[in-house]
Amino acid sequence: MLAPTRAHAQWWRGAPADFEECADAAEKAATKEEKTSALAECNAKFAGRRKPGGGYTYYDFMQDRTFDLAGPNPTPEEQKKIDQQYTAYLEKQRRDSIAAALTAKQQQQQELQPVSWRTGTEKTPVPVAAPVRSQAAMGDIRPPRARANCVKGSFSCNWPRLSDGLNDLKRLFGAPSPNKAKRS
Repeated sequence: MLAPTRAHAQWWRGAPADFEECADAAEKAATKEEKTSALAECNAKFAGRRKPGGGYTYYDFMQDRTFDLAGPNPTPEEQKKIDQQYTAYLEKQRRDSIAAALTAKQQQQQELQPVSWRTGTEKTPVPVAAPVRSQAAMGDIRPPRARANCVKGSFSCNWPRLSDGLNDLKRLFGAPSPNKAKRS
């Protein structure tokens, strides 16, 4: 009943202060299994890793980013900040996922819209020479002020050029050829 109990007194044996000291001690283990076990204990004990310039950093693989820490393990305040950042990260992922799903649904609906084919009874317009326009005016019909505020590469800036290209394709494929009309 009065037998002495084993006390865990690592602090007076020179317990490691951080992961790096713990890992150095683990490397001195006799067998590979002991090294692996000791390194696993080091990973469980210390979340932070020493930075070259001093201080510690914690890598959160769920967010794929690092956080600066005051010590080898996060304080309650640091852990709260990491958790808040993770919540914000999840919210952004959720919003991005919803936006991607909405975009995919809209594209699918556009693909399912019926295509109207010409029957051949319509009159084919005779091409008329267009008036000569300047090169700048050919690509963009918006007023100069609207073109100045345009972000290059955005849909709204490229729409006039894209629209002209689509109209050319419609003209190219829209009119039935005389050979096809004779076959039917």
